[in-house]
Amino acid sequence: MIQVLVLGADGFLGRNLAVSLKTLAGVQVASIDVHTPEAERDHALQQADVIFHLAGMNRPTHPDEFRKGNVELTAELCGKLRNFGRAPTLVFSSSIQAALDNPYGTSKREAEEVLLRFGADNGAAIRIYRLRNVFGKWCRPDYNSVVATFCHHIANDEGIQISDPARELELVYVDDVTQAFLNELSIPFASHAPPEIPFFKITLGDLAGRIQSFHDMRHNLLAPDFAVPFNQQLYATYLSYGPDAARHQQLAVKSDQRGRLAEFIKSHHFGQIFISRTRPGITRGNHYHHTKTEKFFVVEGRGVIRMRPIQSSAVLEYRVRGEAFQVIDIPPGFTHSIENIGEGDLVTLFWADQIFDPDRPDTYFLPVLAAAESPAI
Repeated sequence: MIQVLVLGADGFLGRNLAVSLKTLAGVQVASIDVHTPEAERDHALQQADVIFHLAGMNRPTHPDEFRKGNVELTAELCGKLRNFGRAPTLVFSSSIQAALDNPYGTSKREAEEVLLRFGADNGAAIRIYRLRNVFGKWCRPDYNSVVATFCHHIANDEGIQISDPARELELVYVDDVTQAFLNELSIPFASHAPPEIPFFKITLGDLAGRIQSFHDMRHNLLAPDFAVPFNQQLYATYLSYGPDAARHQQLAVKSDQRGRLAEFIKSHHFGQIFISRTRPGITRGNHYHHTKTEKFFVVEGRGVIRMRPIQSSAVLEYRVRGEAFQVIDIPPGFTHSIENIGEGDLVTLFWADQIFDPDRPDTYFLPVLAAAESPAI
């Protein structure tokens, strides 16, 4: 059993790391924050095999507090370990600011030096991560993260201020940081330097625009390109800041004598998904496309999907029912329809590889069956 201690467990990184650590077999986790009694902290220090030192000061009311919250705190930690005769592995969340001569960066660099001296004198493995701007769920807005601030204000329909839209940031996702930290429990600590965590470069203007597009998605249904991992990470972060009411969305429903239909989600990268409820005896469709392709998936009820090549009289029929989980592909150049042959509503999920464009619909009316055979449209 590996005894792991997380210092700064009530902070952004600490919360994410502690949750992930508790899912691991063979790991026992102690979480320490500023409110933990000293006796409990000392007991945890005496037991720990690995310490994640995530505590520190990054937004004090006075610059002098940087030294107390970073350097002196780290020196106190090392002093206690020395007194206890302990030399655990120490993983420290530093900052790229440590390479700069500002009060915060200087305090982080000096804290690194304290740890390295302790490691050299006591045989402890020291792992220092100079982190870029970390973003993700549970980060405090209006504090030290522009991503958290933008996400919170945009998700809650509040304005944001952008000092310089062209200013470039380097961002790392909290789950990537957490995974790198978890890997520290299984690698030979002295074998190599800590890995560089993947990061994404983006301007403030682009960042704000992407987050705003997530907000607009509730109305225009347009999803970003989720093949880009950064978009997945940023969207997950944005959703974590939304108010409770924003998690419920009423789709715009189109109704007529056939039933109801609603668009669900769209993307320039994968087309669109929509759903319909069709009344008994009703047929939808009887049209073809030149380029657009579709998939039909009946999720409730019984139906028959018919199609035929537009230059042929040979009709293909596929009988479908909700419990069977059947998907029917609709090729271009095939006129097609779907008829409800059950007693209740026919609920169908549709996917099209293109977003519907009313100016270029690529949809042409043509009955699948001959006029005498065709059911009512």
